[in-house]
Amino acid sequence: MDIALHLPRFDLPGGPRSLPSVLAATARAADQTGFSALTLMDHWFQMEQPETTAHDPMLEGYTTLGYLAAQTQHLSLGLLVTGVTYRHPGLLAKTVTTLDVLSGGRALLGIGAAWYEREHHGLGIPFPPVTERFERLEETLQICRQMWSQDTGPYTGHHYQLAETICSPAPLQQPAPPIVIGGMGEKKTLRLVARYGDACNLFAFDPAEIARKLDALARHCDNQDRNPAEIKKTIIGHFDPLTDPDAFLTTMQAYARLGIQQVWVNPTGPDPAAWTARVGEHILPKLHEL
Repeated sequence: MDIALHLPRFDLPGGPRSLPSVLAATARAADQTGFSALTLMDHWFQMEQPETTAHDPMLEGYTTLGYLAAQTQHLSLGLLVTGVTYRHPGLLAKTVTTLDVLSGGRALLGIGAAWYEREHHGLGIPFPPVTERFERLEETLQICRQMWSQDTGPYTGHHYQLAETICSPAPLQQPAPPIVIGGMGEKKTLRLVARYGDACNLFAFDPAEIARKLDALARHCDNQDRNPAEIKKTIIGHFDPLTDPDAFLTTMQAYARLGIQQVWVNPTGPDPAAWTARVGEHILPKLHEL
């Protein structure tokens, strides 16, 4: 099993002036100790949770990934996950392509249907009903696939019409940067994973629920005449491997038996770089054995 690093918070000691150095040190720690990927959230306002508010610091994701690409050599880089409503699909495909080229072929497209209504209204971004957001998500996946192919012709969908799908230079990764579709919905999200995704990302509430979701994904793959083994299975959850390493590894063993291949973890405490280095040095070698 691989481990990936997810950075959801920017309220770090030292304030905004410290962010470039702290983020760079954290990314380098992940890169040097063998983490497989580094991701950020795609939000403009911080999420409203018991420990955070919309007024807490939040950086724009793709700009930040461009900065971190220059600090690293091995990590895959992406957002977990891009909100489909935040960028026009043609611009999104071009943005991810640019990240892929400038990082030496390390971009991934994490994408989902978007949900945070407050930041949409706050910044004047249309927030359509959930059914329309899923329709837009499917069209966006089709557009990205077309822009990352040899087809530079038009795309005509219900929500999006593109006269030319030119994308030059093409991504370094061929045939395309991997697409990770986030979410647990069995009727819509996992159907899109089966049809368009290279990986799924599931919320790891418990292994029994993950098993049910993977069964649903397998059924969608059957309907799409696709081998489920082609899709990478990943999870994210509220895991701190350093709190109780043995318990963490036991839990990951249960997920690994289900076919989970990658887990995302979030740094805790005031020094994310030191936390990341400790996880990479002490937990990652044991996780690779699962």
